Amino acid sequence: MGRYGRWAAAMAGITTVSLLSGCGLAGTPKALLDETTETMTVTSPVVNQRVMSAEYTCDGAGTSPPIFWSGAPPGTKSLAVVVDDSAAPIVPKVYWLVFDIGPATTDLQTGTLPPHAQVAYNSAGKPGYDPPCPIGSPHNYRFTVYALDTFLGKALPGQPQLLPAWSTISKHVIARGTLTGRAAP
Repeated sequence: MGRYGRWAAAMAGITTVSLLSGCGLAGTPKALLDETTETMTVTSPVVNQRVMSAEYTCDGAGTSPPIFWSGAPPGTKSLAVVVDDSAAPIVPKVYWLVFDIGPATTDLQTGTLPPHAQVAYNSAGKPGYDPPCPIGSPHNYRFTVYALDTFLGKALPGQPQLLPAWSTISKHVIARGTLTGRAAP
């Protein structure tokens, strides 16, 4: 690779890191954490005493886990669910991003989505649930439910890429709740 090729690659890397950090994909989604109060409650029968069942990791069936929530505030037009690992080498690694969940919906069941819900690409570059696979040491996986002030159907195409989906969601958060489950290798 010549001098120009190395320079172009370096600039592309800097641009990518800048874009990711500005939208909350590199490090903590600071704007969401600072400006949005955690008012929703998130639970799952597969997270027992903060430990995630191996059935929903790469050691299990690979299906998405059931997730329940309550406390979406008035004005909620849709919900989004993000499953991520804030301690992954690429921070955070997103395993699942579901949006356009109807405001009356209070759960996602194992391996299914409610009507009209959309799925974005995950960090593995695939749409859908990518079962977490902790390597080396235990990891904490966050199940975050976001209440949104809009329905995103027109703003995002079917199965959008992760960055545009996350950027669009982050602009519309009015409340959130998080459940953390630990899984070991």
